Amino acid sequence: MVGEGSSVTGGEIGSLNREKRLHRYLLMLESENLNDRWRAADALGELGDSRAVQPLIQALDDEYVDVRWKAAKALGHLDGREAVLPLIDCLADESPWVRAGAAWALGNIGDPRAVEPLIRVLNDPKPRVRKMAAWALGRIGNLRARGPLVNLLGDADREVRLAAREALDEIVTEREIPTI
Repeated sequence: MVGEGSSVTGGEIGSLNREKRLHRYLLMLESENLNDRWRAADALGELGDSRAVQPLIQALDDEYVDVRWKAAKALGHLDGREAVLPLIDCLADESPWVRAGAAWALGNIGDPRAVEPLIRVLNDPKPRVRKMAAWALGRIGNLRARGPLVNLLGDADREVRLAAREALDEIVTEREIPTI
């Protein structure tokens, strides 16, 4: 109970509620229940608290695809540079959903360490993964990706070709920018 002369602002209440949600989701991420774990990973990404980065990195090793995929996506929302190497490892996951989620997260984070691994993923057997890797390379904007993205313009999948074209449009050199 708040005594006389003291007040709790709405911002403080919001902060307390946010803190409670963070701790609840972190506990759920360690639950035996699969549904609790993937919901927690999803919610932690939306919450956007950097204290969730390490627990989400650990969740990348979960036995269930849904948890690994949601954890990868959540890390992309958190923009934690410490997640880059574990996300790069996820580009080799057995699940195309996890590989695509990791590519998306790496594109969102934008760390150049992901360029070469993402270039390798442009040869993934799943179009969804190739498309997301192309998108991520466009977001990162590194010139090393131009040649491999040009090669992707001949991909059998229309969505992959479009993603490669958009990624190439994002990667611009100074000499290509018209002078005024």
